[in-house]
Amino acid sequence: MISSMHIVEMEIDPDDLAVVIEKDPAVVDEEDARKYHTGFHAVCYYRMSHKLWLEGRKDEAREINYYAHHLTGCDIHPGATIGKRFFIDHATGVVIGETAIIGDNVSLYQGVTLGGVSTSKGKRHPTLGNHIVVGCNASVLGDITIGDNVRIGAGAVVIKDVPDDCTVVGVPGRIVRHAGIDQACEDNMHNHLPDPMKDRIHKLEETVRELTAKVEELSKKPE
Repeated sequence: MISSMHIVEMEIDPDDLAVVIEKDPAVVDEEDARKYHTGFHAVCYYRMSHKLWLEGRKDEAREINYYAHHLTGCDIHPGATIGKRFFIDHATGVVIGETAIIGDNVSLYQGVTLGGVSTSKGKRHPTLGNHIVVGCNASVLGDITIGDNVRIGAGAVVIKDVPDDCTVVGVPGRIVRHAGIDQACEDNMHNHLPDPMKDRIHKLEETVRELTAKVEELSKKPE
């Protein structure tokens, strides 16, 4: 049995380590990531617990999950299915439910929840495709599917399916860009996400300017 009062030695996946070095500029080197990167630690412990879960050693799997939660602040259920090159930046508050499915090259930031909205024992958590970025404190809820190459903005609440190549922002989450993502752009540049409210205000301001100019023009005409 594994006690949460003792250090559990991590098993390291080279792809997971490589993506930490690639995506987190704060990491000094591989040794720094191995020792101090809580997101990387959370992923390593998840891999270990998931392997035990699949082997039917569920109590041991849950013990590692419990230990990792206390150590990193990130709670990834051992039953979740997660692909290659999975990156968590600042693990604090990340929650991934039992029936969640995550593809390859997915990045999550702090406070992200991949949660359920049902008490049934079936599939109740989201399925995420490949090459996805989920911004900090965003929630993706229920048995929904998020397509490939999707960006979910910080603080968004997504409760419906999202097709490939979309950007989603807001509460509830809404698609504000489709097939318009520059794949060459750094995937953590959340300040490049569209702001629909800002766009609406700009359009309103432009309409007001046009109407003001029209009124001034009409007021200058002789009666």
